[in-house]
Amino acid sequence: MDKSTGHFPELKRTWWLKHRYFMTYMAREATVLPLVFFIACLLAGIYCLLQGADSWQGWQQFMQNPVVIAINLLAFIASLFHAATFFTLFPRVMPLRVKERLLPAKWIVLGQWLAVLLVTVLFAWVFIGRSM
Repeated sequence: MDKSTGHFPELKRTWWLKHRYFMTYMAREATVLPLVFFIACLLAGIYCLLQGADSWQGWQQFMQNPVVIAINLLAFIASLFHAATFFTLFPRVMPLRVKERLLPAKWIVLGQWLAVLLVTVLFAWVFIGRSM
């Protein structure tokens, strides 16, 4: 079928800039880019750890580069944005019921953030608190 005919309108590259909903969607989708860098750094660190002390120290020096720190900070902020948008959408996509009563969306979102806080505290206790 010819693209210029039928019911397939021509979309410009900036179609998503015309509505706030689509801009938020595209920003949420773009959060994957710094997260891919973070995961690549993590995998490289595991590989270097397996290679020995010299390789591990080289990886640690690489991770101390201000550009790498900035990208990883961006990845952290992107993951928080991604979580916030996901948590906000979750009650609409999968409403929860308790004894035939629908839980308020605010409670579901709050519960998700409390779970994130609990996991963060648990990891901090396991990896930081025990070493002191």
